[in-house]
Amino acid sequence: MTSPNPAAKRSLAQRISGERIVLALAAPVLAVVLSVAICSVLLATSGKNPFDAWNVMLTFATKSDYQVNILNRSTTYYLAAAAAAFGFRMNLFNIGVEGQYKVAALFAAYVGAQVNLPSFIQIPLLLVTAMLVGGLYASIAGLLKVYRGVSEVISTIMLNSIALAIIGVLLVPGVFAPKVSGTSNSIQTNPVSDSSHFFGIETAGGTLWGFLFVAILVGVVFQVVLTRTRFGFDLRATGRSESAATASGVNVKKMVVISMAVSGAIAGLIGLPELLQNSFYFGQTFQQNLGFLGISIALLGRTSPIGMAFAALLFAFLDVTGSVLPLPQNGEFPFEIVDVMKGTIVICVVVAYELVRRYGLKRQQQKVGAQLAAQAAAAAEKKEVSA
Repeated sequence: MTSPNPAAKRSLAQRISGERIVLALAAPVLAVVLSVAICSVLLATSGKNPFDAWNVMLTFATKSDYQVNILNRSTTYYLAAAAAAFGFRMNLFNIGVEGQYKVAALFAAYVGAQVNLPSFIQIPLLLVTAMLVGGLYASIAGLLKVYRGVSEVISTIMLNSIALAIIGVLLVPGVFAPKVSGTSNSIQTNPVSDSSHFFGIETAGGTLWGFLFVAILVGVVFQVVLTRTRFGFDLRATGRSESAATASGVNVKKMVVISMAVSGAIAGLIGLPELLQNSFYFGQTFQQNLGFLGISIALLGRTSPIGMAFAALLFAFLDVTGSVLPLPQNGEFPFEIVDVMKGTIVICVVVAYELVRRYGLKRQQQKVGAQLAAQAAAAAEKKEVSA
């Protein structure tokens, strides 16, 4: 019976060492703590007791209906974070997630209203439609970067504005919206067919969206593709050094376009939980600013699938429980404090990551110095013995 490889043991121990885990958790935890402290000072300055506000939020978080709402909202937030994070891993800043998911949701809503197939065909059709539209729209930025040298930051910002114009052109009576929109002044598509409705799980707190499992699947595929495939290796290598990737035979231009397309395809899924499990139509008031929120969650979660899951739950917790703060029976706290907290978390996480990075680098230098000193001492001792 062969003995385990000592090198493999050391490698595994290094990856799961306590210090590495602490350093990985230090930045997001420090960011949240700093944000809570800053918001507490702001509440105290405005004459409110910050401890009462946190108590209200934590109390409502223990109720089953609020827990279901948190999980449902975090599903959407996680998909938004995954779309942004995929680009980050390639060192691409896809700010166009906002426009990509809106255009994708519009086309999915239109197809869902026009086609009525059995659910096992209809739902995959809408998923593929949304991912294709999102991926094709995002690939425009990739092509501009590869063939015209246009920064994806600039092109995706412009594409967000163009997406709003596209929606304005298509979402009119007689095109994607019905000719007669009823008594409401809001323009919207026809409701998607009943076969388009995604399954949900009935709980004591309400209906838990089945799209939660789609989000989990996206996270698993995200991790497997990036860490267990040649494509993932090429993507990460290109993100770290394009020249080194090119020298190793990677087609950088192809990787840029594919990465933007995949990021857009994930973005195409963002609006589907709301479309297929709640509103069932696309209108002028469809979910807003999820793309920008996804960037914040991806940064807080360090573009890690598990990290982004906790970050999505945190932001969903803030939104759902923060909605009860302005109520008179809860103290009439300003709801804006939730936006302040989310904003300060993003700012603090950047600062915290830099502090942790510098500390980790210092610790690494100390370890290397200690190892060199130990080797020098051992060599001197050996020389003395031989003499």
